[in-house]
Amino acid sequence: MHLNREEDNGKGSVSLSVFLVSLALTVCAVWLVALCGVCSWCQRKLGKRNKPGVEAAGTPDSARGRGEKKAIKAGGNRPGNSPKGQAPNEADRRTDGHSSVSDLANSLTSEMLMLSPGSEEDDHEGPVSEKLGRIQFSVGYSFQDSTLTVKILKGQDLPAKDFSGTSDPFVKIYLLPDKKHKLETKVKRKNLNPHWNETFLFEGFPYEKVVQRTLYLQVLDYDRFSRNDPIGEVSIPLNKVDLAHMQTFWKELKPCSDGSGNRGDLLVSLCYNPTANTITVGIIKARNLKAMDIGGTSDPYVKVWLMHKDKRVEKKKTVVMKRCLNPVFNESFPFDVPAHVLRETTIIITVMDKDRLSRNDVIGKIYLSWKSGPAEVKHWKDMIAHPRSAVAQWHSLKA
Repeated sequence: MHLNREEDNGKGSVSLSVFLVSLALTVCAVWLVALCGVCSWCQRKLGKRNKPGVEAAGTPDSARGRGEKKAIKAGGNRPGNSPKGQAPNEADRRTDGHSSVSDLANSLTSEMLMLSPGSEEDDHEGPVSEKLGRIQFSVGYSFQDSTLTVKILKGQDLPAKDFSGTSDPFVKIYLLPDKKHKLETKVKRKNLNPHWNETFLFEGFPYEKVVQRTLYLQVLDYDRFSRNDPIGEVSIPLNKVDLAHMQTFWKELKPCSDGSGNRGDLLVSLCYNPTANTITVGIIKARNLKAMDIGGTSDPYVKVWLMHKDKRVEKKKTVVMKRCLNPVFNESFPFDVPAHVLRETTIIITVMDKDRLSRNDVIGKIYLSWKSGPAEVKHWKDMIAHPRSAVAQWHSLKA
């Protein structure tokens, strides 16, 4: 009997030990599960907090959006990377949780840098389509007097052609195909929304001939010292107009078809450094330049003028590229521009054709400032919005 009691006591102690060990293992398991849940929760919170830090890197919203899409595509935690398209299991997420947050941040940062303005991905984009404004005019015919009446009323939202940020517009009036005889309005000084309100009479003009003509209006910017700059044109066949009564039209101006709109494009980069008070102008390359020489080619180079108000401050120029209509320059020129004169600064870029025996020819120009044409203003604002970054954009050369 005494022996049996000792055996019972031994069995009871063993059972108690097993119970305590099991309890300890259970508590440890519960503690580990809770700890993993807290870690996952912390990582998710940290991931959310890290995103604003990445977004505050000075990258534009459009580039940030593209970077996020590419980062998601490149990431490892998506269904497509798991076998048969299944989502990764929870153990994999816990194992790689910490690294995935930093990897996502690094991926976003690198993608945003790659897609910053002026990158090579934008290299193939064409120039921004520029609106040239519109013109209002009236036209009618008097059968009693055999007289065609054309009234030039007003213009609206014309682009700035002068480096001062304005234009001096006037209108030439033709009845095509006759280009020898033309009429002109008065010049409206420094006005992008001019009111002409002028009437022109084509007297003794039989109706049978009138309907064979096309009314052609060309808006130009008057230049006292050089050739007038074309702004835009409008044409309307008179056989499509009810001339018995005065008809009033609003027409959008189109690029002039006299060859002035086909001068080629120039890829330019701008970089503004507010700390150093500098603007660096990069002349990258040109394409489809107008041939200025008899042999059907040109010898282009680029002049860059820094203007303050109406005064020329500094000039720089690239090397000459011999016999080339698609030259690659890749030259940059820094200019000192204090912040307080930034709004009064204009950068004039002129593409020239070098001529050894005569005067160099102008192929085309670009005026960059905060008050130039829409395409130029967009480039200027992008430069200000992304300091210390080279912002590249194609521009159409103008006469």
